[in-house]
Amino acid sequence: MLDLALLAFVGLLLACGLKRPFLWVLTYIYIDIVAPQKVGWGIIQSIPLSLIAFLAAFAGWALLDSKKGSRFTFRQGLILALLAWCGMTTLMAEFQDSAWLKWDWVWKALIFAAFLPLTLRTRLRLESAILFIVLAVGTIAINGGLKTVLGGGGYGTLSLLVQENAGLYEGSIISTVAICIIPLALWLARHGTIFKPGWHVWLFVAGLIFACLLIPIGTSARTGLVCIAALGVLLLRSVRYRFVYAGLAGLALVASIPFLPQSYLDRMTTITGYQGDQSASTRLAVWAWTIDYAKANPLGGGFDAYKSNSFTYYTRTVSGDGPMQQVEYNQVTEEARAYHSSYFELLGEQGYVGFGLWLWLNLLGLWHMERLRWRFAKQEGGRKSWQWGLATALQQAHAVYLVGAPFVGIGYQPFLFMLIGLQCALWSYVKRTEAPPAKVSVRRPGEALAKAADKPGQPAAA
Repeated sequence: MLDLALLAFVGLLLACGLKRPFLWVLTYIYIDIVAPQKVGWGIIQSIPLSLIAFLAAFAGWALLDSKKGSRFTFRQGLILALLAWCGMTTLMAEFQDSAWLKWDWVWKALIFAAFLPLTLRTRLRLESAILFIVLAVGTIAINGGLKTVLGGGGYGTLSLLVQENAGLYEGSIISTVAICIIPLALWLARHGTIFKPGWHVWLFVAGLIFACLLIPIGTSARTGLVCIAALGVLLLRSVRYRFVYAGLAGLALVASIPFLPQSYLDRMTTITGYQGDQSASTRLAVWAWTIDYAKANPLGGGFDAYKSNSFTYYTRTVSGDGPMQQVEYNQVTEEARAYHSSYFELLGEQGYVGFGLWLWLNLLGLWHMERLRWRFAKQEGGRKSWQWGLATALQQAHAVYLVGAPFVGIGYQPFLFMLIGLQCALWSYVKRTEAPPAKVSVRRPGEALAKAADKPGQPAAA
């Protein structure tokens, strides 16, 4: 029955796309995030839903959709440049078999990100894409939030929609992404036109945000806690009453501590005690190895180059109190350990050039959204406009993602490139629809008198 329900939903979206081809773009967003082919148990697993929706989205735009207003931005060019570089490093990768397996999904994420802004020509389309992204991630987050409340959480034990610890269904990744969609959900609640603002919309968004905040608890992911803190600081820039917000946030934090499971609190304390935590110590050792690897291989080693690493380090364990305290050092040898960091992932796999392209692409997005914020903030009532709100939400979501990225390998995740595609679309839309700010002409004293005197038949003003 589950397979039939999922197939019926996807089939309905594809059928509606015959009337509105843009719906195929939204269908691919849903499939790429939720992965219904992995949620089901039977026939749906044998159907290439992702490929079908991917081809339908491109064909629908190329053959049936209007191209009016579609623009190609500089950042879309950067995406294609990164795609080309990744293709080159894959051809020269140390581990060809696993490199091509990773390439199979990375190229789709990059191509779709470069393609997405071409389809988001209107405010309604922008909002529709954001709505699908938020609801798709929310499908996973609500499921995980409910299981956390019912006591089904724990590090590596929270069961989401699929029995797979990869992609968005990996604990640290879903913890990061769940926090990222909070600003976008708030924007939809304030400025949505598909579901207009009202108590019912705010009630759902409040429940969704609560579920998103529960995901880091249910997964016991330290990355999620860092992302929550980052979002809390970023929201200070856009809230109206900052001191009230800060006070309420602090009160909520203190009030929530008694309700947090002890296993979660114990794991969060390892953030500062990294020397006694083998997972944290391994990351530091891998990062040090990656820096040396990049020096020896400045063009990168291709996807999954980490499989060539091997290193030895020591963990430090302290037991006892006061004068009876004992310190024990244990030697640990590791091989083929993953990067556990997007920045080192890009550096090791794509070298300095690929890492530079990726970093440029991300930082330019934050800067473009900041420029839009400045532009609309200068207008009367601009801070209440949907454009200012969306630029702020996209910047916050992107910044939170980049804050979580140092601790988990999500450098190529489709969700990141969907955010970048939305930013490109908003940037292009504003450039196309909004008149540039009027330049104020400042004249030197006496310039007006001189110009008037130069015109025949017009006396100079006294």
